[in-house]
Amino acid sequence: MLRFGAEPKRDGGFFPREYPFRRSWAAILIVLTMDVVFLFPAISTFQQISGSTGRFDSLFDLVIVLFLGGWLIGWSIAPLGLTALLLVLLFGRETVSAGPGTLETSIGLPLIRLAWKYDVSRMRNLRIVEPPPRTGKAWRGPHMVFDYDSREVAFGSDIEPGELGAFETQLAMLSGEMPRKGGFIPEDQQRKWQTEPEAAPEAGTEKPLVGEMPGTRISASILMLVAANLVPVAGALFLGWNLSDVMVLYWAESAIIGLFNVAKIVVVGRWMALLAGPFFVGHFGAFMAVHFLFIYTIFVEGFFGSGPKGDLAEVAALFAGLWPALLALTLSHGFSFFANFIGRSEYRGRTIEKQMNEPYGRIVFMHLVLIFGGGLAMVLGGPTIVILIVIVLKVVFDIRAHLRQRERSTASTGR
Repeated sequence: MLRFGAEPKRDGGFFPREYPFRRSWAAILIVLTMDVVFLFPAISTFQQISGSTGRFDSLFDLVIVLFLGGWLIGWSIAPLGLTALLLVLLFGRETVSAGPGTLETSIGLPLIRLAWKYDVSRMRNLRIVEPPPRTGKAWRGPHMVFDYDSREVAFGSDIEPGELGAFETQLAMLSGEMPRKGGFIPEDQQRKWQTEPEAAPEAGTEKPLVGEMPGTRISASILMLVAANLVPVAGALFLGWNLSDVMVLYWAESAIIGLFNVAKIVVVGRWMALLAGPFFVGHFGAFMAVHFLFIYTIFVEGFFGSGPKGDLAEVAALFAGLWPALLALTLSHGFSFFANFIGRSEYRGRTIEKQMNEPYGRIVFMHLVLIFGGGLAMVLGGPTIVILIVIVLKVVFDIRAHLRQRERSTASTGR
């Protein structure tokens, strides 16, 4: 977890215990050099954006600024991360504190740090380790290590041999438990978290998934998805929406998918979302900006022949006329997020890398289908029936992609 504020003060006992980092000036110099190298392109791009924001009046100018802005957001993760690492190398420290049944370690700067909390009853083999030279932990020197479930946890730097006994004694006094020796915890001392797996339900007794209608495989989220896609059908039949409106609408749906994917990244990555979220927004935002310019040039300007030439007022009016469908699609994806991703715990087993890549395959393939259908409509003069065919193809693809995603989530979570 990410912690803000001052570290706990010592009350005269052993805890909390501070372990300042051993300074490696070679590592500090390397990080500083890399930080400067990454910082110059960021400053140059920021100056270019600042000089353009006050004088663009066309869609092309706006897309260039959005593309550069997206690139800058993604690129800035590198100098920001390197600067944070440099500050930690120069001023960082580790702090260890204990409470009833728990041990907490934190690493970072005095006012902001990352903290991890451990159950003392699950700690085993607390020991001092001398790492080999030229390894990833050589900078620590002699440090403490304990086994926690199936992994090792290390903390401290330049630990004196006699400190281990004092550490164990104080930990036992403050937490009420002593780290176990060996790899076996007696059965009568196992905690409730060590329970037998639930027996598989008998055939025909499985409970329906969250949002699933009893006796069917049709979920409420699928019904919401179909209902949201019926709005552009009504627009094409009764409001005079043409192919360009439909294509811009589905581009906007991709932006909605990206917005909810940021929320998913936060759920999956937690504090790692501070880095992954901006990187995804920058990369995905640049991709969407260029994609919109392509959609607008081909299907809005191209479809109307002598239509609008990227005037921003015309672009804003185009989106304003699509608000009922945009609202319906937002509600549909929002319902799926809360009912499936949160309600069915689909976030379990997800990695942050996989979640960042998830929208791209769906969006690219969906738009290939739409562009193929849109090209057919342009050749035939854009009749309403072809527009409806494009919408139907998109709905079919959406449902199939939705079901595949649910199946993958069910396989990974076992629900």
